[in-house]
Amino acid sequence: MNNIFELKRFGLLLKKTVMERPVQLFGLCGLILAATLVLYSVLLHLIGWQGWNMVQNLTFVWCFMGGGCFLSSIVFGYFGTNASGSAYLTLPASTFEKWLCGVLIIGVCFPCLFLVFFRLMDASFVMAYHNGLDRNSQNYKVMYDAARAYPFDNVFVKESVMIYVNFVGAMMVGSLYFNKVSAIKTAIVYCCALAIIFFLNLFLAKAAFSNVDMAFPFNKIMIKVGNGFGTIELPSNVSNIVHVAILFIIPIVLWITAYIRLREKEI
Repeated sequence: MNNIFELKRFGLLLKKTVMERPVQLFGLCGLILAATLVLYSVLLHLIGWQGWNMVQNLTFVWCFMGGGCFLSSIVFGYFGTNASGSAYLTLPASTFEKWLCGVLIIGVCFPCLFLVFFRLMDASFVMAYHNGLDRNSQNYKVMYDAARAYPFDNVFVKESVMIYVNFVGAMMVGSLYFNKVSAIKTAIVYCCALAIIFFLNLFLAKAAFSNVDMAFPFNKIMIKVGNGFGTIELPSNVSNIVHVAILFIIPIVLWITAYIRLREKEI
């Protein structure tokens, strides 16, 4: 039997992981989807059909990333007590299989579930809105075009995925380093790190340029020009390197760190 990965053993581990904590996993997923539906409805009521795309963007980013972070914090949340931690570490499965089980839930199952639900929910709202319009109205075409099915290939979704893989990777690492209230502790550490990067970048931008209004790390600098604003962006080749680092390198480091930390716990 392979000591690193064996398909039947991994299948049993995945089944045990899901069925052993159905309230935590299924309950949290159901809560995330319900929150998505409620938030979409509330924002649509407050903003109206004129801001339909904003409603879609806000609902998607808040629920997808927020839900994924909460879910990833409990994937390896066995170490809150010595008993549960010891029981998990003594399971007859390799470290790689345990790590892969968490990666599969957070990196594949939840995103697929969320995207399918969001598509069905969004399409239902759009269809109901279109069917309720007065075809004889002078503004029918404008109102009809204001609501379209949310495209998953737009820039906003791609940037949300970039943030998602980083956030959930950090949460997985945090759940293995912090035994108690790992989600809160990890969020504090991550937010502090982002704040340090943001203000350090702003300080360096102001030291290099005058009249700096705002500086976004690894993106652009906004400068006051008279009564307007100008922007200084990264060169395209540098910007591509930054995007590759954020989308691939940093998440890979975080997710591998989670594996290394899990292995350290077993040793």
